[in-house]
Amino acid sequence: MRVAIIHYWLVGMRGGERVLEILCRMYPDADIFTHVVDRTAMSSTILHHDIHTTFIAKLPFAKRHYQKYLPLMPRALELIDLEAYDLVISCEAGPAKGVITRPDAIHLTYCHSPMRYVWDQYAQYRASGGWATRMMMPLFAPSLRQWDTTSAARPDRIMANSAYIKARIAKSWRRDATVVYPPVDTALFTPSRDVTDEYLLVGQLVPYKRPDLAVDAFTRTGRKLHVIGDGAMLAALQARAGPTIRFTRRADFAALRAAYATTRGLVFPAEEDFGLIPVEVMASGRPVLAFGRGGALETVVAGETGLFFDHKTVDSLIAGLDRFEAWLPHFDPLTAIARARQFDPDRFRQGFAAVVAQAVADRG
Repeated sequence: MRVAIIHYWLVGMRGGERVLEILCRMYPDADIFTHVVDRTAMSSTILHHDIHTTFIAKLPFAKRHYQKYLPLMPRALELIDLEAYDLVISCEAGPAKGVITRPDAIHLTYCHSPMRYVWDQYAQYRASGGWATRMMMPLFAPSLRQWDTTSAARPDRIMANSAYIKARIAKSWRRDATVVYPPVDTALFTPSRDVTDEYLLVGQLVPYKRPDLAVDAFTRTGRKLHVIGDGAMLAALQARAGPTIRFTRRADFAALRAAYATTRGLVFPAEEDFGLIPVEVMASGRPVLAFGRGGALETVVAGETGLFFDHKTVDSLIAGLDRFEAWLPHFDPLTAIARARQFDPDRFRQGFAAVVAQAVADRG
């Protein structure tokens, strides 16, 4: 079969792009279609494939301000010519699934999340945006929601990256989905004997990930915290942080692996769709303190590989840290490593291939 992979945008190597890498290895001759690509930010695995962009890539400053062209992306997707392709795989977090395929082609969607900025996190994205964003979002969001729901009927089958996202797909799109957890290359991470007294926070410093909770909690208690990440909140977080908190804007993979393996524990205040970072930290033999909603509930095992705190408040996180400190002597790194290995890439490949096989069988 000729295979096309539709990916929303390619501007950095984050969780969605790690999944794309596995798909590229599974389908080495596949062509990739996306709205915009920054080739300097892509891995060699992805760049090995032919990458085609929509007309969004030709618009001014598209590589940096691609999300401002969101209202145009449905039209851009529907202009992609997929006549030559027998299997179309759309990777959805931004608009991707709305492509139009041949009637006899198989279209599968792997969904990281329905578009957060028009569904459950619409109010948060609007409130944290500039004046132009606050003005424009109420104008284009209703029609984009309608298109998003309508285009959800186009894939033959949908896969969700967690049970949490499966529920959101049912709520937003009224479609069922098969859970296929994303791949985490746990073999890349190793434990260390040199564990420090410093906690770790890793990720984009943006409002919905709530890094402010961690900075405020560690400032108030005087505990040590290492923040690795960049984003719109960086300067504000640095200004409010106490002397026990240090920031690293960017870390290469070697430095990140070392931080994972030596941290006292990962603090994960975000309500994520799945959350690769907690799994990577567990693969490094270290525990996780996570907010008790979202994908973390499916990866972190309470009382074995970490603990949860219950509310998005500083007081709740501090109470969670107190319980975490009391529990730490009972933590077994080998248990965390074993749990992380349940999300090995082979599991993803097997689950994904099973859905493809079923879709092919349904077509006869």
